[in-house]
Amino acid sequence: MNVNAIFPGSFDPLTKGHYDLIYRASRIMDHLTVAVMTNTSKKALFTTDEKVKIIKDAVAELNNVDVIAVEKGLTVDLAQKLNATVIIRGVRDTEDFEFEKKIANLNRKLNSEIETLLLSSSPEFEAISSSMIKEIAKFGGDVSQFVNPTVQHLIEEKINEKEN
Repeated sequence: MNVNAIFPGSFDPLTKGHYDLIYRASRIMDHLTVAVMTNTSKKALFTTDEKVKIIKDAVAELNNVDVIAVEKGLTVDLAQKLNATVIIRGVRDTEDFEFEKKIANLNRKLNSEIETLLLSSSPEFEAISSSMIKEIAKFGGDVSQFVNPTVQHLIEEKINEKEN
């Protein structure tokens, strides 16, 4: 039985924590689709196309992973469209767990054929969030321990563009 999964998120920017979850999920799923979603409640640093390219470059060596852009819609509908039976979500702490549990239960009510798999963050990535990284970078802090060098460079470029 092939098990296909999706890992939805805004990935703005892609963090080492995101990559760790993608890598770990790719090892237990036959196929993983990273779905770059638009989060209208967040102010994006990168465009959707930029995020897709960043993630594609980062996961190039993972043969069973692809990356798509999704402008709108429910995650369960996307999963069904892609023949995915699993939604991957990462949890850093109990607050994330409680939030993701509620979403998983709602998704199950919308489509009982799709399960949510919560992956616990690796300890070294528990404190990382895209929002925090953007804030640190905006004020000139070093984000190299949270993102790969390419992403760090792109963040710095974006911040410099906005300042000029």
